Parts: sequence; C-alpha cells; structure tokens
Amino acid sequence: MAGQSRKWMILVATIWIQAFTGTNFDFSAYSSEMKEVLGVSQVQLNYLATASDLGKALGWSSGLALMYMPLSVVMFISAIMGLFGYGIQWLVIRNIISLPYFLVFALCLLSGCSICWFNTVCFVLCNRNFPTNRPLAISLTVSFNGVSAALYNLAAKAINPYSNALYLLLNAFVPLLTSLAALVPILRQPPVDSLPADAIRWEQLIFLLLNAMAVITGFYLLLITSTYPATTARLLFGGAILLLILPLGIPRIVYARDWFRRTIYSSLQVDNSSFILIHPEELELHKELISRENSVANGLTYAVTSATNDNAYTNGMVSIENIKDGEGCCNMFIGKDQLVMLGEEHSAKMLVSRVDFWLYFFAYFCGGTIGLVYTNNLGQIAQSLGQSSSTSTLLTLYSSFSFFGRLLSAAPDFIRTKVYFARTGWLAIALLPTPIAFFLLASTSNVIALHAGTGLIGLSSGFIFAAAVSITSELFGPNSVGVNHNILITNIPIGSLVYGFLSAVVYDENAHSKSGYMSDSVICMGRKCYFLTFVWWGCLSILGFASSVVLFLRTRHAYDRFEMNRSSTIVY
Repeated sequence: MAGQSRKWMILVATIWIQAFTGTNFDFSAYSSEMKEVLGVSQVQLNYLATASDLGKALGWSSGLALMYMPLSVVMFISAIMGLFGYGIQWLVIRNIISLPYFLVFALCLLSGCSICWFNTVCFVLCNRNFPTNRPLAISLTVSFNGVSAALYNLAAKAINPYSNALYLLLNAFVPLLTSLAALVPILRQPPVDSLPADAIRWEQLIFLLLNAMAVITGFYLLLITSTYPATTARLLFGGAILLLILPLGIPRIVYARDWFRRTIYSSLQVDNSSFILIHPEELELHKELISRENSVANGLTYAVTSATNDNAYTNGMVSIENIKDGEGCCNMFIGKDQLVMLGEEHSAKMLVSRVDFWLYFFAYFCGGTIGLVYTNNLGQIAQSLGQSSSTSTLLTLYSSFSFFGRLLSAAPDFIRTKVYFARTGWLAIALLPTPIAFFLLASTSNVIALHAGTGLIGLSSGFIFAAAVSITSELFGPNSVGVNHNILITNIPIGSLVYGFLSAVVYDENAHSKSGYMSDSVICMGRKCYFLTFVWWGCLSILGFASSVVLFLRTRHAYDRFEMNRSSTIVY
C-alpha cells in the first residue's frame, strides 16, 4: 500500500520538474539585452532562439541514454547541460567573458537539448507509474511546463527586479536544485501492479483534484501579472511555491485511505465514475473487433489490408471502392487511405508516407510552433510598441494562458461519457484562436489588444503542446509514440527558423541603428515593425486550422468506431 503513495510522490516530483524546466519560455525577458551585448542583428538573434528549439530535434538522444543509464543519471545530465548552457550565457551577458557568436549559438543548442531530456524523464516517469491513467498524468504534468515563465518572472522580480540577466542565472541553477529535490522519490519508485477497477476510478478522482489545484495555481499566477516591489514579489513568489508544495498532501491522503480500507472499512468504494480514457488494452480489443468485420459507412468500404506489397500499408487502412462519379476531388482526398482504427502501430517509414501525418504535422507547424516563435519575439514586440516595461507582464500572461490551455487538453478525457468528440476535432477548435489573435494584433497597437492577443496565443499553443502526445499515440500507435512524436516535433526548429527569419527580416527593414553603437544591433520602433509579420503569421495559422479540419474529417470515423466498440464492451 505504501507503493501507491510513493507513486503519487513521483507525480508531484514530476510536476516540480516540469514547472521549473520550461526555461526556453523566458528567452524574450533577456533577448534584448543579449542582442545589445553581442551586437547582433534581429536575424542573428532569431538564430539563437532557433538554436534553443533545435535542441528538441535531438530528443532521440535522451531515449538512447535511457537504454544505458538509470533515469536519475539522465535527469542530472539534463541539469548539468542546462547549468553550463545558461550559466556561460550569463557570464557573456554580464560581460565577464567574451565569446564568439557561434559558441553562444552552441550554448543555446545545449540549453534546448537539456529541456528535451527533462521532458523525456517526465514522460517515462508518468508512463511507468501510471500506465492505466497515462493520458491524465502526462497532460497534468506537461501543463506545469507552461507556468515556468511566470515562476521565473516572479523569482527574478523577488531577487532583483532591475536585472534581466538574472533569468539566465536562474535558468542555470533552479533545474539543478529541482532535480535534487526530486531525486529521492525517483530512486524509491514502487513496482507497478495491476489495479482493480475501483482503484482506477479512485486514481481518476485524485487526478480531478490535482487538476482543480492546478487551476487555482494558474489563476493565482494570472492575477499577479502586474509589476510589484521586490518585497511584495517575494511574498507572491512564496505563495506560488506554497501552491506547488500543496500537492504533497495527496500521497498522505492516499496512504491514509489505504490504511483506512485495510484496517477499518474495507468495503469503501468509488463507483459511477464518468472518466473513460483510451487505454492500450482497449486499443488492442478495438483492433481485434475491427479485424473481424468489414462494414460499409458513408459510401466507404473499410477493409483491413496486409502488407503484401510495397504500396500497401499494414492493418488500419481504408480502401475506397465505391465512390460515385458525381463526388468531387474533395471527397476523394478525405476518403483516400483513411485510418480504420486507432492505435495501429506505425514505423517511421510508414508514418512519413501517411497523408494524416502530414496534415497533423502542418497543423502543428502552423499552430503551436507559431505561438512558440511569438514568445521568442515578445521582448522585441513589446519594445517596438513602447511597452518594454510590460515584457515581464506579457510573459506571465502568455505563461498563465498556456498553462490553462494545457489543462484544457485533458477535458476530452473528463467529459467523454457526456460529450464525445474526436480528439482531432478538439485540436481544430484549439487552433482557431491563433489566427484571430494575430489579426487582432495586426489591426491595432492598443495595449489591450496586445494583452488579449498574447493570452489567446498562449491558450491555443498550450493546448496543442499538451494534446500532441495523446493524438500521436492514438493515430499512430502507443508503442511507437516515442519515435513518432520526436519526428513530429522536428517542425518546431524548422518553424522557429522560418517564422523567426521572416519576422527578423521585416523588423530589420524597418529598424534604425542604435545611436552610440558601432555594430549590427538595430532597434525598430512603431507598429510597422511587426505588422506584416502578424499578417503573415495569421494567414499561415489559417492554413494550419484548415489542415486540422481535414485531419478531423479523415479520422473521425476511426474515433467513432472506437467509441462504439468501447461502449459495447464496457461494464458499468
């Protein structure tokens, strides 16, 4: 029974790791000062942001490390990479040492890689300790990655509100201290035992409680976005830390409940839960049911095919035999090679040959990735609009709404029995605020519009970041999710480079050299600095939304069939 409480300690430790390792989100807080110290152009500054995102393309290296090293060792290697990456950047920005541009680029790459390694550690911890409620564990812990910027902003203001370089120092040491705090729970991982149905429902209720506590944390951080004196900031930061410590009560509650059931009232049960998740066991049953039937729906003949030639996919394809002559190419595209079941395993080669993957890739590329690039440019955006003093406020605003977006990604699992909708449909809905936000930002330089647009972008991108793992698992197989998701997120460094370069070119074309500096460093002031960038980003995000809608139309039959099969086999 003590093992059940220990795994909740691991979940709390995972929340702490995620909350303090999203260090790439505070780049905009010190980017202007870094640009000035290095004497670089906006394009060159964008390359530094791209280097941090490029570290995510090296995520496969963390999986390779886990094959040969314990999880705790991989965690501390992540912390050491961040210590060196951010620590040396702090020395550079403080003019203690001087490094050439390419070495600073390498340090940003190392820092980005450390973030990816931490994420892998957290994913493995959730996967090992909560195999049945894995989607809830992952969505909850990943959500706290969204509050990193808000927490670091509070910490910086509490220590020295006048030093932007302090963010780099915090980025270097706080993840290391967090790793030390999480070490004991990780080393004391309990063995994984199969749980009875009532224990699974009890876990889901605990997750509901943890999500409620997370919402309180998010609102707390959202309501303190204003600038405060250092003394007040220390009190507010202490309140945020208290909210992060509060979940430690959950393991105690679990232990007390187990003791109570074991010694006093063994018949205590939790019934009638409405939480229904997609589990690997259900996916296997779903695949068996599909393999026994050929059904005709909406004019499409669903047939399970075998890989008998190079042009055939494995199980899980839809062949189209009876499309009427009057139907257009749109129906042809939507119906061609549809998924017939969820959870079908896809190799990397099969993945990149699927239309659904590329629709998913471009939806992410033109949605969540644009939101990430927006945060990288938030310092210059605020500066160009004469709102430099509000950069930290905007950063906290984005962070808080990103946090809420990540929490909302778990909504489909909580309301499944009452409102069923394919997860790809939720993805399309989540992408809708992004183009609205960018066209709002392009239409006016009003401070209210800046805050509203930042919040909408944070909400949208946060949902996408958190929901992506579950969508990848459902569409392309839970056992292949590690490799396939790393292939998917290669869009992040690509988008960071492309979108960042686009914004940097527009910025530099409208900028003027900073007086007193004989360098490439330039400052752009006025709405014109980002007007065309916002228009372009808005148009591209519409393409991402359209891609997600097509993905939903192509996959909804697979989701509907899974839900029908699940409903016919589940016992209440």
